Amino acid sequence: MISNFINTYKRLLQYTKYSHHRYIYSDFNTDNRLTGLIGPRGTGKTTLLLQYIKERIPNIDECIYASIDNIYFSQNTLLEFVNTLYEDYGVRYFFLDEIHKYPHWNQELKNLYDSYPDIKIIFSGSSSIDLVKGTYDLSRRGVIYRIGGLSFREYLLFNDIADTGTISFQEIINNRFLFESKIGEIKKLKGYFKEYLGAGYYPFVLEGKDSYSQKIQRIIDKTIFEDISNHYKLKTENLSNFKRILAYMATIPPGELNRNSISRNIGLDNRTVQNYLEILQETGLITLLSMNIAGSQILKQTEKMYLDNPDLYSSITNEIGFASHIGTIREIFFINMVKNSGNNIHVSKIGDFEIDGNLFEIGGKNKDRKQLKENPENGYIVKDDILYGSKCEIPLHLFGFLY
Repeated sequence: MISNFINTYKRLLQYTKYSHHRYIYSDFNTDNRLTGLIGPRGTGKTTLLLQYIKERIPNIDECIYASIDNIYFSQNTLLEFVNTLYEDYGVRYFFLDEIHKYPHWNQELKNLYDSYPDIKIIFSGSSSIDLVKGTYDLSRRGVIYRIGGLSFREYLLFNDIADTGTISFQEIINNRFLFESKIGEIKKLKGYFKEYLGAGYYPFVLEGKDSYSQKIQRIIDKTIFEDISNHYKLKTENLSNFKRILAYMATIPPGELNRNSISRNIGLDNRTVQNYLEILQETGLITLLSMNIAGSQILKQTEKMYLDNPDLYSSITNEIGFASHIGTIREIFFINMVKNSGNNIHVSKIGDFEIDGNLFEIGGKNKDRKQLKENPENGYIVKDDILYGSKCEIPLHLFGFLY
């Protein structure tokens, strides 16, 4: 059976030929004995691991890649698997994909870490894994990387349209005009941006758009009925409520969503709704935003709720036969790009959002400044459907180049 793992590993390497890399690839490394790659389903974790092996591991025979959802692990332990490859095949790099599918994965990884001081363990898993609060505190022993879906910049890169590089949040605020002019020269830029919003976030869009929405629906189902079911030990009859919450969120503007309205429409008590919302956020299906109240986590309360990315929103609205709102798509895109690039974002009483003391109002090209009139110095209108901004106006697509 071990030979089957080796054959599969070599075959997967052979067919890993992407010429471009995800945004975290240059930072990702195996310098530590324990390295984790965490992110929602469909964000390209497996491809990144295989690219890393193929391009940066000196001797691929000292390495193994294995998906832990293999039926082998229903009868054999991870410890037995590692020990056999260590002693019989000389393997020292263990790339363990889908680790969250393995019962008591955190304890077993800790045991491996303590028992084999000369191996490197690299694992990937769903966002639902809480490594910081985990029982065995794996984050203290290693380094955890988090990955999101394709940025607009990556969408252009992977489709061989343009290779622009990134721009930081502070550069967007203070010195964006040269970069803005550079990307403004890309032919059909506004058209590509419209294509990206709704059909560009998950890397598997590069395989074709015909079944793209159906694949997103499968991600939703697998996240709920496999990841959530197994990790949070919820009863099967309760799992359908997660899909009902997602569908309801897709039909209501974010500013009108709250726990009470969800509770009334889904038929669950407020405490259960809040628990389910937190689970959906941990698994990468929704985003919960709060006010920035004196930096106190205790005082923060959720003010707005969003589906995680524009493609998820578009797929759900299409599935339930509801017309999507461009205003919601714009806000979801803005939040998604800011968060994936490592910046903190909060709901604001003035405008829509606050980032590092700067206020942002999101809208179309005709959006005015009336919501920001009291804050001319640090207030910005982020406009869709424009190529170039001004001192207080920023093109929405520019935030798609943050990572």
